[in-house]
Amino acid sequence: METVQKAEKKPSMHEVVMRQFNETADAMNLQADVRKILSITHNEIVVNFPVKMDNGAVEIFTGYRVQHNNVLGPFKGGLRYHSTIDIDDARALAMWMTWKTALAGLPYGGAKGGIKIDPRNYSLGELERITRRFTFALGDNIGPEHDIPAPDVNTNEQTMAWMADTYMSTKRPAERSMNRHVVTGKPVGFGGLEGRDRATGFGVYLSLRLAFKKRNETLAGKKFIVQGFGNVGYWASHFMVNDGAILIAVQDAHATLTNANGINVENLFDHSKPRKGSIKGFEGAEEMTPADFFGMDCDIVIPAALGNQITGENAHKIKASVVAEGANGPTDIDGEKILLANNITIIPDILCNSGGVIGSYFEWLQNRSGEVWHLDEIMARIEKKFTENYLKVDAIAEEANRDFRTAAYMLALSRIETAYTQRGIFP
Repeated sequence: METVQKAEKKPSMHEVVMRQFNETADAMNLQADVRKILSITHNEIVVNFPVKMDNGAVEIFTGYRVQHNNVLGPFKGGLRYHSTIDIDDARALAMWMTWKTALAGLPYGGAKGGIKIDPRNYSLGELERITRRFTFALGDNIGPEHDIPAPDVNTNEQTMAWMADTYMSTKRPAERSMNRHVVTGKPVGFGGLEGRDRATGFGVYLSLRLAFKKRNETLAGKKFIVQGFGNVGYWASHFMVNDGAILIAVQDAHATLTNANGINVENLFDHSKPRKGSIKGFEGAEEMTPADFFGMDCDIVIPAALGNQITGENAHKIKASVVAEGANGPTDIDGEKILLANNITIIPDILCNSGGVIGSYFEWLQNRSGEVWHLDEIMARIEKKFTENYLKVDAIAEEANRDFRTAAYMLALSRIETAYTQRGIFP
Protein backbone atom coordinates (compact mmCIF):
# COMPACT_ATOMS: atom_id res chain seq x y z
CA MET A 1 0.00 0.00 0.00
CA GLU A 2 2.80 2.37 0.90
CA THR A 3 4.57 1.66 -2.42
CA VAL A 4 1.42 2.51 -4.40
CA GLN A 5 1.01 5.82 -2.59
CA LYS A 6 4.60 6.81 -3.36
CA ALA A 7 4.21 5.93 -7.02
CA GLU A 8 1.07 8.03 -7.33
CA LYS A 9 2.51 11.11 -5.67
CA LYS A 10 2.97 13.90 -8.21
CA PRO A 11 5.77 16.45 -7.93
CA SER A 12 4.61 19.88 -6.88
CA MET A 13 4.72 22.74 -9.38
CA HIS A 14 7.63 24.21 -7.41
CA GLU A 15 9.56 20.96 -7.73
CA VAL A 16 8.89 20.99 -11.47
CA VAL A 17 10.05 24.58 -12.02
CA MET A 18 13.17 24.05 -9.89
CA ARG A 19 14.06 20.92 -11.82
CA GLN A 20 13.65 22.80 -15.11
CA PHE A 21 15.74 25.69 -13.79
CA ASN A 22 18.55 23.53 -12.42
CA GLU A 23 18.81 21.40 -15.55
CA THR A 24 19.08 24.49 -17.74
CA ALA A 25 21.52 26.19 -15.36
CA ASP A 26 23.75 23.11 -15.64
CA ALA A 27 23.42 23.00 -19.42
CA MET A 28 24.40 26.64 -19.92
CA ASN A 29 26.86 26.87 -17.01
CA LEU A 30 24.93 29.73 -15.40
CA GLN A 31 27.05 31.88 -13.09
CA ALA A 32 26.98 30.45 -9.58
CA ASP A 33 26.03 33.73 -7.89
CA VAL A 34 23.17 34.37 -10.32
CA ARG A 35 22.00 30.80 -9.81
CA LYS A 36 21.86 31.32 -6.03
CA ILE A 37 19.80 34.49 -6.42
CA LEU A 38 17.33 33.01 -8.90
CA SER A 39 16.78 29.84 -6.89
CA ILE A 40 14.93 31.76 -4.16
CA THR A 41 12.10 34.27 -4.06
CA HIS A 42 12.55 37.95 -3.23
CA ASN A 43 9.40 38.42 -1.11
CA GLU A 44 6.59 36.15 0.06
CA ILE A 45 3.47 37.89 1.34
CA VAL A 46 0.62 36.06 3.11
CA VAL A 47 -2.40 38.06 4.26
CA ASN A 48 -5.41 36.87 6.26
CA PHE A 49 -8.33 39.25 6.07
CA PRO A 50 -12.00 39.33 7.16
CA VAL A 51 -14.93 40.00 4.82
CA LYS A 52 -18.63 40.32 5.68
CA MET A 53 -20.83 37.99 3.63
CA ASP A 54 -24.28 38.73 2.22
CA ASN A 55 -25.90 36.99 5.21
CA GLY A 56 -24.01 39.18 7.69
CA ALA A 57 -21.51 36.50 8.73
CA VAL A 58 -17.79 37.19 8.61
CA GLU A 59 -15.37 34.86 6.82
CA ILE A 60 -11.59 34.91 6.96
CA PHE A 61 -9.72 34.53 3.67
CA THR A 62 -6.05 33.83 2.93
CA GLY A 63 -4.31 35.64 0.09
CA TYR A 64 -0.81 35.29 -1.33
CA ARG A 65 1.60 37.40 -3.35
CA VAL A 66 5.05 36.03 -4.12
CA GLN A 67 7.61 38.28 -5.78
CA HIS A 68 10.43 36.25 -7.28
CA ASN A 69 12.87 38.60 -9.02
CA ASN A 70 12.89 42.18 -10.33
CA VAL A 71 16.35 42.68 -11.80
CA LEU A 72 14.83 43.50 -15.21
CA GLY A 73 11.99 45.68 -13.93
CA PRO A 74 8.84 45.75 -11.76
CA PHE A 75 7.33 42.47 -10.63
CA LYS A 76 4.56 41.27 -12.97
CA GLY A 77 2.12 38.39 -12.77
CA GLY A 78 -1.43 37.22 -12.36
CA LEU A 79 -3.74 36.63 -9.43
CA ARG A 80 -5.82 33.46 -9.36
CA TYR A 81 -8.85 32.60 -7.27
CA HIS A 82 -8.73 28.85 -6.67
CA SER A 83 -9.33 26.48 -3.77
CA THR A 84 -5.95 24.73 -4.27
CA ILE A 85 -3.59 27.68 -4.44
CA ASP A 86 -0.98 27.85 -1.69
CA ILE A 87 2.37 29.52 -1.10
CA ASP A 88 4.23 26.71 -2.87
CA ASP A 89 2.18 27.13 -6.04
CA ALA A 90 2.63 30.89 -5.90
CA ARG A 91 6.42 30.43 -5.66
CA ALA A 92 6.47 28.24 -8.75
CA LEU A 93 4.20 30.50 -10.76
CA ALA A 94 6.22 33.59 -9.79
CA MET A 95 9.43 31.93 -10.99
CA TRP A 96 7.79 31.00 -14.29
CA MET A 97 6.75 34.63 -14.70
CA THR A 98 10.37 35.75 -14.25
CA TRP A 99 11.45 33.42 -17.05
CA LYS A 100 8.46 34.40 -19.20
CA THR A 101 9.00 38.17 -18.99
CA ALA A 102 12.74 37.79 -19.57
CA LEU A 103 12.11 35.53 -22.56
CA ALA A 104 9.64 38.03 -24.01
CA GLY A 105 12.25 40.78 -23.70
CA LEU A 106 10.04 42.87 -21.41
CA PRO A 107 11.25 45.21 -18.62
CA TYR A 108 9.55 43.12 -15.92
CA GLY A 109 10.30 40.59 -13.23
CA GLY A 110 8.09 37.77 -12.02
CA ALA A 111 5.35 37.58 -9.39
CA LYS A 112 2.18 35.59 -8.78
CA GLY A 113 -0.50 35.20 -6.16
CA GLY A 114 -4.15 34.83 -5.42
CA ILE A 115 -6.76 33.88 -2.87
CA LYS A 116 -7.60 30.38 -1.65
CA ILE A 117 -11.24 30.43 -2.68
CA ASP A 118 -13.74 28.76 -4.99
CA PRO A 119 -15.40 31.83 -6.55
CA ARG A 120 -18.45 29.79 -7.62
CA ASN A 121 -19.51 29.70 -3.97
CA TYR A 122 -19.80 33.49 -3.65
CA SER A 123 -22.09 36.17 -5.04
CA LEU A 124 -20.79 38.98 -7.24
CA GLY A 125 -21.11 41.41 -4.33
CA GLU A 126 -19.13 39.10 -2.05
CA LEU A 127 -16.40 38.67 -4.67
CA GLU A 128 -16.13 42.43 -4.99
CA ARG A 129 -15.73 42.87 -1.23
CA ILE A 130 -13.21 40.01 -1.08
CA THR A 131 -11.17 41.51 -3.92
CA ARG A 132 -11.20 45.03 -2.51
CA ARG A 133 -10.25 43.83 0.98
CA PHE A 134 -7.42 41.71 -0.45
CA THR A 135 -6.13 44.70 -2.42
CA PHE A 136 -6.22 46.87 0.69
CA ALA A 137 -4.42 44.16 2.68
CA LEU A 138 -1.62 44.03 0.09
CA GLY A 139 -1.16 47.80 0.43
CA ASP A 140 2.11 49.12 -0.96
CA ASN A 141 3.32 45.60 -1.75
CA ILE A 142 1.80 46.27 -5.18
CA GLY A 143 2.15 49.43 -7.28
CA PRO A 144 2.43 50.58 -10.92
CA GLU A 145 6.23 50.79 -10.77
CA HIS A 146 6.72 48.01 -8.21
CA ASP A 147 4.38 45.02 -8.72
CA ILE A 148 1.62 44.91 -11.33
CA PRO A 149 -1.02 42.16 -10.98
CA ALA A 150 -3.11 40.83 -13.87
CA PRO A 151 -5.93 38.30 -14.38
CA ASP A 152 -5.28 34.58 -14.08
CA VAL A 153 -7.42 31.53 -13.30
CA ASN A 154 -10.95 32.58 -12.22
CA THR A 155 -10.16 36.30 -12.32
CA ASN A 156 -11.01 38.72 -15.11
CA GLU A 157 -11.25 42.37 -16.15
CA GLN A 158 -13.90 43.03 -13.49
CA THR A 159 -11.55 41.73 -10.79
CA MET A 160 -8.83 44.04 -12.09
CA ALA A 161 -11.20 47.03 -12.16
CA TRP A 162 -12.07 46.47 -8.49
CA MET A 163 -8.36 46.16 -7.62
CA ALA A 164 -7.33 49.29 -9.50
CA ASP A 165 -10.19 51.35 -8.06
CA THR A 166 -9.39 50.22 -4.52
CA TYR A 167 -5.68 50.91 -4.89
CA MET A 168 -6.29 54.32 -6.48
CA SER A 169 -8.70 55.23 -3.68
CA THR A 170 -5.89 54.86 -1.14
CA LYS A 171 -3.85 57.59 -2.86
CA ARG A 172 -4.18 61.36 -2.64
CA PRO A 173 -6.71 62.78 -5.14
CA ALA A 174 -3.99 64.36 -7.27
CA GLU A 175 -2.19 61.02 -7.55
CA ARG A 176 -5.10 58.70 -8.28
CA SER A 177 -5.17 58.95 -12.06
CA MET A 178 -1.41 58.36 -12.11
CA ASN A 179 -1.88 54.90 -10.58
CA ARG A 180 -4.36 53.33 -13.01
CA HIS A 181 -1.65 51.02 -14.37
CA VAL A 182 -1.25 49.34 -10.98
CA VAL A 183 -2.92 46.35 -12.71
CA THR A 184 -3.35 45.26 -16.31
CA GLY A 185 -6.22 43.36 -17.87
CA LYS A 186 -8.70 46.11 -16.97
CA PRO A 187 -11.93 46.83 -18.90
CA VAL A 188 -11.33 48.99 -21.98
CA GLY A 189 -13.50 51.75 -20.51
CA PHE A 190 -11.23 51.94 -17.47
CA GLY A 191 -7.86 52.14 -19.21
CA GLY A 192 -7.74 48.57 -20.48
CA LEU A 193 -6.21 47.51 -23.78
CA GLU A 194 -8.29 46.47 -26.75
CA GLY A 195 -7.32 42.86 -27.45
CA ARG A 196 -5.87 42.09 -24.01
CA ASP A 197 -8.68 39.58 -23.44
CA ARG A 198 -7.54 37.46 -26.40
CA ALA A 199 -3.79 38.07 -26.23
CA THR A 200 -2.83 34.85 -24.42
CA GLY A 201 -4.95 32.62 -26.64
CA PHE A 202 -3.67 34.49 -29.69
CA GLY A 203 -0.11 33.69 -28.65
CA VAL A 204 -0.97 29.99 -28.31
CA TYR A 205 -2.40 30.07 -31.83
CA LEU A 206 0.63 31.95 -33.22
CA SER A 207 3.03 29.43 -31.70
CA LEU A 208 1.21 26.58 -33.42
CA ARG A 209 0.99 28.41 -36.73
CA LEU A 210 4.75 29.02 -36.60
CA ALA A 211 5.50 25.43 -35.57
CA PHE A 212 3.59 23.99 -38.51
CA LYS A 213 4.93 26.62 -40.89
CA LYS A 214 8.43 25.27 -40.23
CA ARG A 215 7.12 21.87 -41.37
CA ASN A 216 5.80 23.56 -44.51
CA GLU A 217 2.27 22.91 -43.31
CA THR A 218 -0.72 25.04 -42.34
CA LEU A 219 -3.28 24.55 -39.58
CA ALA A 220 -6.05 23.83 -42.07
CA GLY A 221 -7.57 20.45 -41.33
CA LYS A 222 -5.46 19.87 -38.22
CA LYS A 223 -7.44 18.23 -35.40
CA PHE A 224 -6.88 19.62 -31.91
CA ILE A 225 -8.14 19.14 -28.36
CA VAL A 226 -8.27 21.73 -25.56
CA GLN A 227 -8.21 21.18 -21.81
CA GLY A 228 -9.83 24.16 -20.13
CA PHE A 229 -12.32 26.44 -21.84
CA GLY A 230 -11.73 29.66 -19.97
CA ASN A 231 -10.25 32.76 -21.53
CA VAL A 232 -7.15 31.05 -22.93
CA GLY A 233 -8.88 27.89 -24.14
CA TYR A 234 -11.68 29.80 -25.83
CA TRP A 235 -9.55 32.35 -27.67
CA ALA A 236 -6.94 29.79 -28.74
CA SER A 237 -9.78 27.67 -30.15
CA HIS A 238 -11.35 30.72 -31.78
CA PHE A 239 -8.20 31.61 -33.71
CA MET A 240 -7.38 27.98 -34.52
CA VAL A 241 -10.80 27.28 -36.03
CA ASN A 242 -10.74 30.55 -37.97
CA ASP A 243 -7.51 29.28 -39.55
CA GLY A 244 -9.10 25.99 -40.59
CA ALA A 245 -8.26 23.70 -37.66
CA ILE A 246 -10.92 21.37 -36.20
CA LEU A 247 -11.72 21.22 -32.49
CA ILE A 248 -12.69 17.61 -31.74
CA ALA A 249 -12.67 17.54 -27.92
CA VAL A 250 -12.82 19.88 -24.92
CA GLN A 251 -12.38 19.11 -21.24
CA ASP A 252 -13.02 21.17 -18.11
CA ALA A 253 -13.62 20.39 -14.44
CA HIS A 254 -17.27 19.50 -15.14
CA ALA A 255 -17.31 17.51 -18.39
CA THR A 256 -15.30 16.06 -21.28
CA LEU A 257 -16.95 16.57 -24.69
CA THR A 258 -16.18 15.26 -28.16
CA ASN A 259 -17.46 15.63 -31.70
CA ALA A 260 -15.45 14.02 -34.50
CA ASN A 261 -16.90 16.46 -37.02
CA GLY A 262 -15.82 19.48 -35.00
CA ILE A 263 -17.19 21.42 -32.04
CA ASN A 264 -18.60 24.86 -32.78
CA VAL A 265 -16.40 27.11 -30.65
CA GLU A 266 -18.71 30.11 -30.54
CA ASN A 267 -21.76 28.01 -29.67
CA LEU A 268 -19.83 26.29 -26.88
CA PHE A 269 -18.70 29.66 -25.54
CA ASP A 270 -22.28 31.00 -25.58
CA HIS A 271 -23.38 27.86 -23.73
CA SER A 272 -20.67 28.10 -21.06
CA LYS A 273 -20.83 31.82 -20.35
CA PRO A 274 -24.05 31.88 -18.28
CA ARG A 275 -22.94 28.67 -16.53
CA LYS A 276 -19.84 30.23 -14.97
CA GLY A 277 -17.65 28.70 -17.65
CA SER A 278 -18.93 25.12 -17.43
CA ILE A 279 -19.21 23.23 -20.74
CA LYS A 280 -21.43 20.52 -19.27
CA GLY A 281 -24.73 19.99 -21.06
CA PHE A 282 -23.62 21.35 -24.43
CA GLU A 283 -25.79 19.76 -27.11
CA GLY A 284 -23.26 20.11 -29.92
CA ALA A 285 -21.03 17.32 -28.58
CA GLU A 286 -21.19 14.04 -26.66
CA GLU A 287 -19.75 13.36 -23.23
CA MET A 288 -16.82 10.96 -23.11
CA THR A 289 -14.73 9.30 -20.40
CA PRO A 290 -12.37 11.96 -18.95
CA ALA A 291 -9.46 9.49 -18.70
CA ASP A 292 -9.56 9.00 -22.49
CA PHE A 293 -9.19 12.71 -23.28
CA PHE A 294 -5.43 12.95 -23.79
CA GLY A 295 -5.47 9.76 -25.87
CA MET A 296 -7.69 11.29 -28.57
CA ASP A 297 -6.47 10.79 -32.14
CA CYS A 298 -5.46 14.36 -33.01
CA ASP A 299 -2.59 16.53 -34.24
CA ILE A 300 -2.42 19.07 -31.41
CA VAL A 301 -3.04 19.07 -27.64
CA ILE A 302 -3.57 22.41 -25.90
CA PRO A 303 -3.55 22.09 -22.08
CA ALA A 304 -5.04 25.43 -20.99
CA ALA A 305 -6.28 24.65 -17.48
CA LEU A 306 -4.07 24.04 -14.42
CA GLY A 307 -0.60 22.66 -13.69
CA ASN A 308 0.58 19.04 -13.64
CA GLN A 309 -2.07 17.69 -16.03
CA ILE A 310 0.23 15.75 -18.39
CA THR A 311 2.09 13.30 -16.20
CA GLY A 312 4.00 10.04 -16.27
CA GLU A 313 0.66 8.30 -15.93
CA ASN A 314 -1.01 9.70 -19.06
CA ALA A 315 1.68 11.18 -21.33
CA HIS A 316 2.14 7.86 -23.15
CA LYS A 317 -1.47 8.11 -24.37
CA ILE A 318 -0.85 11.29 -26.36
CA LYS A 319 -0.89 10.71 -30.12
CA ALA A 320 -0.55 14.36 -31.17
CA SER A 321 2.71 15.62 -32.67
CA VAL A 322 2.59 18.96 -30.78
CA VAL A 323 1.66 19.97 -27.23
CA ALA A 324 1.14 23.73 -26.86
CA GLU A 325 1.16 24.74 -23.19
CA GLY A 326 -1.56 27.34 -22.79
CA ALA A 327 -1.53 26.83 -19.00
CA ASN A 328 1.38 27.38 -16.64
CA GLY A 329 3.24 24.18 -15.82
CA PRO A 330 0.75 21.70 -17.32
CA THR A 331 3.43 19.08 -18.02
CA ASP A 332 5.32 17.51 -15.14
CA ILE A 333 8.87 16.13 -15.25
CA ASP A 334 8.00 12.50 -15.99
CA GLY A 335 5.36 13.48 -18.53
CA GLU A 336 7.84 15.65 -20.40
CA LYS A 337 10.39 12.85 -20.63
CA ILE A 338 7.80 10.58 -22.22
CA LEU A 339 6.66 13.22 -24.71
CA LEU A 340 10.21 14.01 -25.82
CA ALA A 341 11.08 10.33 -26.10
CA ASN A 342 8.07 9.96 -28.40
CA ASN A 343 9.31 12.87 -30.58
CA ILE A 344 6.41 15.10 -29.57
CA THR A 345 7.19 18.81 -29.79
CA ILE A 346 6.41 20.76 -26.61
CA ILE A 347 5.91 24.49 -27.03
CA PRO A 348 6.67 25.53 -23.42
CA ASP A 349 4.42 27.70 -21.31
CA ILE A 350 6.91 30.55 -20.90
CA LEU A 351 6.85 30.97 -24.67
CA CYS A 352 3.46 29.60 -25.73
CA ASN A 353 1.25 31.64 -23.38
CA SER A 354 3.41 34.77 -23.29
CA GLY A 355 1.01 36.69 -25.53
CA GLY A 356 -0.85 37.71 -22.38
CA VAL A 357 2.06 39.41 -20.67
CA ILE A 358 3.07 41.03 -23.97
CA GLY A 359 -0.44 42.46 -24.18
CA SER A 360 -0.22 43.54 -20.56
CA TYR A 361 3.00 45.39 -21.30
CA PHE A 362 1.30 47.39 -24.05
CA GLU A 363 -1.60 48.21 -21.70
CA TRP A 364 0.89 49.41 -19.08
CA LEU A 365 2.63 51.57 -21.66
CA GLN A 366 -0.69 52.93 -22.91
CA ASN A 367 -1.67 54.01 -19.37
CA ARG A 368 1.74 55.55 -18.66
CA SER A 369 1.76 57.58 -21.88
CA GLY A 370 -1.91 58.56 -21.83
CA GLU A 371 -2.41 57.18 -25.34
CA VAL A 372 -5.22 54.97 -26.67
CA TRP A 373 -4.32 52.24 -29.17
CA HIS A 374 -6.87 50.38 -31.31
CA LEU A 375 -7.40 46.65 -31.77
CA ASP A 376 -5.77 46.16 -35.18
CA GLU A 377 -2.68 48.10 -34.08
CA ILE A 378 -2.40 46.12 -30.82
CA MET A 379 -2.80 42.70 -32.44
CA ALA A 380 -0.11 43.60 -34.98
CA ARG A 381 2.25 44.67 -32.16
CA ILE A 382 1.60 41.47 -30.20
CA GLU A 383 2.12 39.31 -33.29
CA LYS A 384 5.40 41.04 -34.16
CA LYS A 385 6.82 40.77 -30.64
CA PHE A 386 5.67 37.18 -30.15
CA THR A 387 6.98 36.03 -33.53
CA GLU A 388 10.40 37.56 -32.87
CA ASN A 389 10.66 35.71 -29.56
CA TYR A 390 9.47 32.41 -31.04
CA LEU A 391 12.00 32.53 -33.88
CA LYS A 392 14.86 33.29 -31.45
CA VAL A 393 13.96 30.24 -29.34
CA ASP A 394 13.63 28.11 -32.46
CA ALA A 395 17.08 29.19 -33.61
CA ILE A 396 18.67 28.34 -30.23
CA ALA A 397 16.93 24.95 -30.17
CA GLU A 398 18.36 24.17 -33.59
CA GLU A 399 21.86 25.49 -32.99
CA ALA A 400 22.27 23.92 -29.54
CA ASN A 401 20.33 20.76 -30.44
CA ARG A 402 17.99 21.30 -27.49
CA ASP A 403 14.28 20.87 -26.93
CA PHE A 404 12.12 24.00 -27.02
CA ARG A 405 11.77 24.35 -23.26
CA THR A 406 15.50 24.17 -22.62
CA ALA A 407 16.14 26.63 -25.46
CA ALA A 408 13.55 29.06 -24.06
CA TYR A 409 15.05 28.82 -20.57
CA MET A 410 18.55 29.37 -21.94
CA LEU A 411 17.49 32.58 -23.65
CA ALA A 412 15.54 33.85 -20.62
CA LEU A 413 18.27 33.04 -18.10
CA SER A 414 21.01 34.51 -20.29
CA ARG A 415 19.15 37.84 -20.38
CA ILE A 416 18.87 37.86 -16.58
CA GLU A 417 22.50 36.81 -16.20
CA THR A 418 23.57 39.70 -18.44
CA ALA A 419 21.59 42.16 -16.30
CA TYR A 420 23.33 41.00 -13.12
CA THR A 421 26.73 41.07 -14.83
CA GLN A 422 26.21 44.64 -15.98
CA ARG A 423 24.56 45.93 -12.80
CA GLY A 424 26.58 44.06 -10.23
CA ILE A 425 25.37 42.95 -6.78
CA PHE A 426 24.64 45.69 -4.23
CA PRO A 427 26.78 46.50 -2.32
